[in-house]
Amino acid sequence: MSGIDRRSPLKRAARMTVVALAAGAMTLASVADGFARSLGGGGRGFGGDGMRSFGNGGRFPGNDGPRFPGGGGGPRFPGGGVIMLPPHGYGPSGPGTAVIVDDDDQGAPRPRAKKATKKQKPQKQLAQRGGFNVPPVGERRFVPNEVLLNVSAATSIPALDAIARRNRLTRLETQDFTLTRRRLARLRINDGRPVATVIRSLRSDTRILGAQANHLYAVQQGPASAAADPMQYSLTKLRLPEAHALAKGASVLVAVIDTPIDATHPDLAGVVVSSFDATGAADKPHPHGTGIASAIAAHGKLTGAAPAVKLLAVHAFGSVGSDGTSLNILKGLDWAAKSKASVINMSFAGPADPELHTMLKALRGRGVVLIAAAGNAGPKSRPLYPAADPQVIAVTATDISDNLFGQANRGTHIAVAAPGVNILAAAPNSSYQMQSGTSFAAAQVSGIAALLLERNPKLDAGSIRRILMTTARDLGAPGHDEQFGSGLADALGAVMSAGHKSSDVSATTPAN
Repeated sequence: MSGIDRRSPLKRAARMTVVALAAGAMTLASVADGFARSLGGGGRGFGGDGMRSFGNGGRFPGNDGPRFPGGGGGPRFPGGGVIMLPPHGYGPSGPGTAVIVDDDDQGAPRPRAKKATKKQKPQKQLAQRGGFNVPPVGERRFVPNEVLLNVSAATSIPALDAIARRNRLTRLETQDFTLTRRRLARLRINDGRPVATVIRSLRSDTRILGAQANHLYAVQQGPASAAADPMQYSLTKLRLPEAHALAKGASVLVAVIDTPIDATHPDLAGVVVSSFDATGAADKPHPHGTGIASAIAAHGKLTGAAPAVKLLAVHAFGSVGSDGTSLNILKGLDWAAKSKASVINMSFAGPADPELHTMLKALRGRGVVLIAAAGNAGPKSRPLYPAADPQVIAVTATDISDNLFGQANRGTHIAVAAPGVNILAAAPNSSYQMQSGTSFAAAQVSGIAALLLERNPKLDAGSIRRILMTTARDLGAPGHDEQFGSGLADALGAVMSAGHKSSDVSATTPAN
């Protein structure tokens, strides 16, 4: 026995241990116990103290090797061999799950197994980077061959073009936004890859801060009909004539993000004080934008909710009623903020959009009152945006009998209702049309918000929301509900509630 290397049992036992690990047949405790027993210790470690496989963190008495589990590569045994544990701990094994590296008799340095986690960690971090928003499964409301990139403002155009070429994209336009301090680039996908695939692939480029689809939004109007009844029943429903005795919206700027407005219409003479084209298309005035403008500010044959306001006209949707994109809407909102809009009317609806949410949050932070149409997708539709954004006052539509517009969206995010069925509105070329949709209900509430701001310029967006909801006349189920919100808006009650005089407070009870 004296001629036999006494460390051979160690090596043999270590090899046996590794084989067992690779087969997935031994737990950590049985590995340790089996190793000790192979040395003839009956389960006891060197020095007679026994093996403390877990009680002391996996350290063997008299051993400087690492502890386990989590000991950085497995326990070191006296006299030879290092067992390299699987990088993800114990579990189902396979080829390469454990590796043994023997020391030679001369104490030669042990080669170390490579740690794959060091190479994998940066890739994992890149895969988890925020700001890369893939459209949900089934979502199709976006430009199918475009993507929006969020890049640093310090990124030059040549550098941006180089990024685009590397990712098989072509830059179409770049826009800097004053309000959010972001630089967005719209790029075309050149090779037919799905938008979601492209967004995921862009995570690996650290020069890109974020990416998303260029979403599509639609104006919320129903079928138009020839003007048959000049009666504006909404004036009576909202108690607007009485409210106009106190305020008409003078000195308040309301931005309308919509299709082109016919500013030459007699009912809109002198109303549009500035305009902005976010599309770059030579579009003609459209019935939707013109009708929304008249619901807010008409002062001729028709009377708008706030006949003394001034409008900022934003052309973000095509003259044929085509969808508006995320980028064009963002351009319009940014311009409206720079133009000092106090109220922004958004009579369109579509999917959730991270960049749009960032812009709306920045606008709300500046005190801008944001009002949007709830949407015309019906009772089974998911909430639509921007109405469902928490920064926005969502408005649904009712008819002359206070019934809910059949195509209106539902949801707890809806704040109030306003007439939106068969609304007599201005149309291009000095004409008029009957219009329906939550678009026109939202426009009238935008006008009421302007009345409140004239009455009390110190009101913030939160206060205006509260006043609109607390003075609304309850409809439907008692209290706030998913159909009518807090009820039908009451212009007189809201304006009185916004006043400073104590006598006004007693007049805030909504009409029955």
